[in-house]
Amino acid sequence: MPVPANPLPLLSEVEAESQALTLSTSASELHGALCGWLAGGGADVREWPAKVLADAATATPAAGGALDRLRQVSSAQMGDDEFGFELLLPGAEASLSERSGALFDWCRGFLGGFGLAAGAAPNLSEESQEALTDLAKFAATAPQEEGDEEDEEALTELEEFVRIAALGLHGDVALAARRRQRLN
Repeated sequence: MPVPANPLPLLSEVEAESQALTLSTSASELHGALCGWLAGGGADVREWPAKVLADAATATPAAGGALDRLRQVSSAQMGDDEFGFELLLPGAEASLSERSGALFDWCRGFLGGFGLAAGAAPNLSEESQEALTDLAKFAATAPQEEGDEEDEEALTELEEFVRIAALGLHGDVALAARRRQRLN
């Protein structure tokens, strides 16, 4: 996977700004919701937390702050032809439980944001329909408490699957809608 030109803000920066805005979701779940919103064709706007959390009273992030940068970088990464899209998850130094829990939180957020933006019956390819079903299964999964090297490898594979699934859904919905608009 190529290294993006503009990396995501640090998980700790997103958590700090989320807490300052009294958002009641983890940084990974919030990033998943943003990415689901963008993949579903939602608007790339600075007031995105109010949109993805379906709460008009949610404060708009400060221009240039961690949440604003998260939106800008995520939007650019999702549209990147080099597939440099990243998930905002804890690093390798975190426990397997923390990392798997954050991945499943990310999936829950993605499903919510995607549903809000794409609606109840988006036009999806068979692959994207399967990917959405798999993301829902991951979102309903409990984090693994302990594990060995095989479990670490499995988590890495799951992260890559989720990353590619999100890009596929973005292509089927958001990019396809943009192509249709250009043709009309």
